[in-house]
Amino acid sequence: MKDIQLKSAAPADIERLSMETIAAEMPANDFTAEQLPVVMRCVHTSADFDYVKNLKFTENAVKRAVEAIKGGCTVVTDTQMAYSGVNKRVLERFGGKAVCFMSDPDVAAEAKKRGVTRAAVSMERAAAIEGSVILAVGNAPTALVRACELMDEGRFSPVLVIGAPVGFVNVVESKELLCSMGCDYIAAMGRKGGSNIAAAICNALIYSASGGARE
Repeated sequence: MKDIQLKSAAPADIERLSMETIAAEMPANDFTAEQLPVVMRCVHTSADFDYVKNLKFTENAVKRAVEAIKGGCTVVTDTQMAYSGVNKRVLERFGGKAVCFMSDPDVAAEAKKRGVTRAAVSMERAAAIEGSVILAVGNAPTALVRACELMDEGRFSPVLVIGAPVGFVNVVESKELLCSMGCDYIAAMGRKGGSNIAAAICNALIYSASGGARE
């Protein structure tokens, strides 16, 4: 076996050491103290420092999201993968919850009947939720576009939209549309993103609300 020097680290220390490495290697940036933990969480999740360049925040995005989490908001994701990644245990301490409608049989049935995507129908379900909503889109640009249409129609007013769909078709355009809506958002501009990034942003906000507590 090749002699490779590995760092010795207990499981509880791995994240701390990772964050220390990220902080040491972080490129120069203009992020605020509120925004930086979100950026670092995305880098930690992806091992990709491009998010230092790609993440775009509205001025009050983090503040409003943290207030909403503390007030017991609902986090809506566009994939089960993102839903699985959100720290629901901490979120529920504030009286909040996370939901994803993509696998609901009635959503699939309605999408088939209307000839639209399940992602689009899921956004309509999200718009019907009472109370504060944080929307986290990490996969489908159709979800982000439909959410923007609903906002434009005055039918949906999320506290924050996390725009992080990934891919090559309508991904860049959907994020640019989000940035034109006048709502608060955190967007991973360009082609990169994904369910893991959407969940990472959610968790960074949840941990900020909880003072860093993870359990």
